Amino acid sequence: MSFFAGLPDQELDAVARVAREFEAAAGDALTSEGDFGHALFVIESGSAEISAGGTALGEVRPGDLVGEVAVLASGRRTASVVATSPLRALAWFKRDVWALEHEAPEAGRRLRTALEEHLGSMRTD
Repeated sequence: MSFFAGLPDQELDAVARVAREFEAAAGDALTSEGDFGHALFVIESGSAEISAGGTALGEVRPGDLVGEVAVLASGRRTASVVATSPLRALAWFKRDVWALEHEAPEAGRRLRTALEEHLGSMRTD
């Protein structure tokens, strides 16, 4: 997966040990706006629509990360993510993500960078 490309083998092993496979059919929700977020996802195959307040915000495809805001920052889902096709993803629970920041610091840095980029794109001046 491109999100983890180039990580040292030791870090890839740490990431893989705590990853969980997740599958969704078209129409299934990965996240629901306002809910507490307990996992983040990296899309392996398929696509999903992101919406907030009933407004479509975009689409995620293979290699994209979703759910990081709730897991790493706010605790609550800031958007809904609904599969638009059969979808496969890898999921990491919040406690595992926090542990990865110590066991796999480069992976943790990438997750934090993705969060900062996401939050930066949400800001309006």
